[in-house]
Amino acid sequence: MIRAGGRFYAVLWGLIGVIILLALWEGYKALGPSTGFELFGQGILPKTDDRSMPHLWAMVQRAAEPVNSSAGSPPVWLAVIGAALNSLGVAAVGWAIGSVVGLLLAILMQRLRVAERAVLPWLILSQTVPLIALAPLIVAWGGKIQIGAFSWDRWMSVAVIAAYLAFFPVAVGALRGLQSPDTIHLELMRSYDAGWFKTLLRLRLPASVPYLLPALRLGAASAIVGTVVAEVSTGYKGGIGRMIVEFAQSGTSDPAKAYAPIAGAVVLGLVAAGLVALLGLGLKRFNRQEISS
Repeated sequence: MIRAGGRFYAVLWGLIGVIILLALWEGYKALGPSTGFELFGQGILPKTDDRSMPHLWAMVQRAAEPVNSSAGSPPVWLAVIGAALNSLGVAAVGWAIGSVVGLLLAILMQRLRVAERAVLPWLILSQTVPLIALAPLIVAWGGKIQIGAFSWDRWMSVAVIAAYLAFFPVAVGALRGLQSPDTIHLELMRSYDAGWFKTLLRLRLPASVPYLLPALRLGAASAIVGTVVAEVSTGYKGGIGRMIVEFAQSGTSDPAKAYAPIAGAVVLGLVAAGLVALLGLGLKRFNRQEISS
């Protein structure tokens, strides 16, 4: 009952936050200067003219109109949904790969202390590599893979980059969870003559769930970010990232249109986190007190 009430208030505060952001947008547009704010000659706040900052209702109205003037062109909102679903599928593959890799690394580091000391610094260092430098390498390496009828496709490079961002929070969160059981519980398992593998299955993995679920949600959000950025860096077409670039090119003449895929990317991240939260329902009996990430 308490947990259900907590979820209700979490959703309520989320809606309140969205309303506040929308109110701030329109409030700044109404009260802010048309030239924006500058500090030492550098713009720190955007201009408030309709070209730079269209009204919210103008964005909604434009989303209901066709993408372009060609016959049979779908409405903007439908095109955004299609691109978002494309990106969601690629991000899901990357998230799944990254989660498996992160969990296996966490198990390795928990099993071997020397592996934790050797691997963990490299995991942290790996997240400092910019995606814009990594994407061309993955595309080039993937293009050389040819096994029988199998050939590397551009979306696979995007999924690899998504996995690259997703595995780190999962590895760190899972490691913390695997190390969370109290000494008295570990001693109890030893008294039962339970080996390492049985202790992992019966004690460490269930105990890691409150730490793992927030890490999986963070990994899902990271996979979405990686997918959007990788679509731009690798030139993969059909996803929400590529659509953001394409619609931005018409931002001068059609500014309200450019914000539709941006809103779609935000909603996509929320959907991904929500799907992982549904996964947590299946682990409810292990998740008595979820640890906030």
